[in-house]
Amino acid sequence: MSEGERIIQINIEEEMKSSYIDYSMSVIVSRALPDVRDGLKPVHRRVLFGMADLGLNAGKPFKKSARIVGEVLGKYHPHGDSSVYEAMVRMAQDWAMRYPLVDGQGNFGSVDGDSPAAMRYTEARLTRIAEETLADIDKNTVDFKLNFDDTLEEPTVLPTKIPLLLVNGTSGIAVGMATNMPPHNLCEIVDAICATVDNPEITIDELLKYVKGPDFPTGGIIYGYQGVKEAYLSGKGRVVIRSRTEIEQTESGRSKIIVTEIPYMVNKAEMIKKIADLINDKKIEGISYINDESDRQGTRVVIILKKEAVANVVLNNLFKHTQLQSTFAINNIALVDGRPKQLNLKDLIVQFIKHRHNIILRRTQYELDEAQKRAHILEGLLIAIDHIDEVINLIRAASSPNEAKEKLMERFGLSEVQAQAIIDMRLRSLTGLEREKVKQEYEELLKQIAYLKKVLEDENLQKKIIKDEMIEMKVKYGDNRKTEIVPDAEEFNPEDFYADEEVVITISHMGYIKRTPLYEYKLQSRGGVGSKGSTTRDEDFIEHIYVASMHNTMLFFTEKGKCYWLKVYEIPEGNKASKGRAIQNLINIENDDTIRAYINVKTLTDPEYLNNNYIVLSTRNGIIKKTSLEAYSRPRQSGVMAITIKEGDQLIEACLTNGNKQIILAAREGKAIRFHEKLVRPIGRTGSGVRGMNLAQGDSIIGMICVEENENKDILVVAENGYGKRSKLDDYRVTGRGGKGVKTITITPKTGKLISIKAVDDNNDIMIINKSGLTIRLSVKELRVIGRTAQGVKLINLRKNDSIAAIANVEASDEENIDQQETIDNDESVNE
Repeated sequence: MSEGERIIQINIEEEMKSSYIDYSMSVIVSRALPDVRDGLKPVHRRVLFGMADLGLNAGKPFKKSARIVGEVLGKYHPHGDSSVYEAMVRMAQDWAMRYPLVDGQGNFGSVDGDSPAAMRYTEARLTRIAEETLADIDKNTVDFKLNFDDTLEEPTVLPTKIPLLLVNGTSGIAVGMATNMPPHNLCEIVDAICATVDNPEITIDELLKYVKGPDFPTGGIIYGYQGVKEAYLSGKGRVVIRSRTEIEQTESGRSKIIVTEIPYMVNKAEMIKKIADLINDKKIEGISYINDESDRQGTRVVIILKKEAVANVVLNNLFKHTQLQSTFAINNIALVDGRPKQLNLKDLIVQFIKHRHNIILRRTQYELDEAQKRAHILEGLLIAIDHIDEVINLIRAASSPNEAKEKLMERFGLSEVQAQAIIDMRLRSLTGLEREKVKQEYEELLKQIAYLKKVLEDENLQKKIIKDEMIEMKVKYGDNRKTEIVPDAEEFNPEDFYADEEVVITISHMGYIKRTPLYEYKLQSRGGVGSKGSTTRDEDFIEHIYVASMHNTMLFFTEKGKCYWLKVYEIPEGNKASKGRAIQNLINIENDDTIRAYINVKTLTDPEYLNNNYIVLSTRNGIIKKTSLEAYSRPRQSGVMAITIKEGDQLIEACLTNGNKQIILAAREGKAIRFHEKLVRPIGRTGSGVRGMNLAQGDSIIGMICVEENENKDILVVAENGYGKRSKLDDYRVTGRGGKGVKTITITPKTGKLISIKAVDDNNDIMIINKSGLTIRLSVKELRVIGRTAQGVKLINLRKNDSIAAIANVEASDEENIDQQETIDNDESVNE
């Protein structure tokens, strides 16, 4: 250790803590957070003050940005030149600042994220609204402090007339905290300030009558008001901003989405690239082309859709997956008396009013002092003018200026300042005109002094000045809102992303499921061979086929008696030839269980609908059960027990009823029973049910239908070898529950066993799918009505060793693309 040096032992933990606190406070106070009074961070304040120092006011010639940066760096901001230039550039960008403070000439970047030109190429000056932030700075309105090398002084805050923190917002990341404040409309903020001046006890809810919400320079639409209100009440909230879009038609009849405004702080070029990537990855479908047609007049992004795409569905997907919709997280943290504080809307307004009140008091005191100084001098000049000959003689007789001052002070009781002013007085002041000007100036000064004293004494007058100056700012710089607010909008409903269209849902024997648009299935004539359906494994085949709407909720019932919930749009889409996806990947079904039935439910939230509808279940052994739909209104991911299944039995069908329907059960050996559902008492979900049909040894239930008593429906039954028959509902007489039923079709080796029973009319088509995967769609009106006991007619030509797997009936549509083949009449009716 060198002589004179000494080592001091310190605790490294305490030293690290102390040093980090010093560093963090420096970042918080001197870099990242704005002052609540002028809404500026130190770098922005120094840029504006430096530009004013250079005389770069609006209307004056531009100066090179490098000159401005050098001025600020050399005098006030000893950091990197890029930090100063980037701060100045942002204040010039009209898409970043609601009211730009710098008037830039040259390339100052773009909304596409393009970098500004180097500072040696660009020029800048202050905007007129920026001049208002520096108004009266020379009237002792704010405190000054020494700069970094103690050679100059810089303001600690600007005496701004514009509430910059509210109208331009800010963002910054400090140590352990961050701020993110949105911009607002100047007119709305001025109205709120005036209302607060008039009524200091005003509530935030009352302020919301004036401040509608954030007003972003890029426009857009604020989607939902709850986040805005929460931010104004607490200082923290989330605002959802959507792009402004229009849907138009191209000359070829396609839809196109026109984007004219984008969310605040979104990079347009990056947003378009993201959309293109999603299109290429097939995460967003229905878009064929996207192009940026923006120019100096504004934003215009054109998204042309495919011919079959639904514009609103595509648009909602774009909102969900891209920055066409973004979230602005409001966090109102600013420095209040040098300390970071979270502020609500009223806090921000009150702090600005306090700042303006202090500025007005200091400015008035300064002006009063200056007026009194001038009046004091004028009093001496008036005395000199009234005694001009004597004054001239005194000055002429004096041997030096100091002697003349002393004689004047002694003779007329003047102060040294007054005496000096008389000595400095020009000869032209002796003219009559000049003497009148002095008297007039003195009289006006006396009036001004009286007014300034009144201002300092009268708080109401101070408030009036605050309001008048605010209204002046509103008149000079106010404009209309750019951002529209859509109030009371709820969060995204997933259904908004899917058109409410009918789809065909198919489930294979091995448990693969998919949904396919109904229009993919072409209409064919009875007796046709069929078109290729799902591609399945050799040992797999399509076992269930259903029709549903995309916005419905499907209740899946398994053969073990469990119920699972799934929205139709959650089922993966596939074309006719695709295999689909394993149900186990969509719902938590047990490995040894399979789906046997489903219920297509419109809603699970309407109490009246839930309490007036029932689910009727039937099992293979003829058991039937009825339960209120309300018991199924609370979805569980793991499913619920819908019916207790006895050993050797399994669930085969489920129906949604209104309590007044009639139930028809059909058995494999060709018999059916019809009875009223009132004969089945509603029981809880876990009950096992009652006997619906008395089956012969070895027989089993193959299907159940539920119809209204006077419903104009026919009964269609289909046997496994392709034979079917359409009979009148009245052919099936109503009996009691638990009987053996009546014959519905004559079962022979030619027809095969009964596999399906459906309720149909002329407005239905039927879809037949066999175990090899072939499908055929037939119009029911092609099938003539025949007797209940007849064998039926051939519906589909089956290849060798093939048989029918499932039947579904769908509503016919005149708008569908129908391939009408030549009718092949293969009627082979056989009377009993």
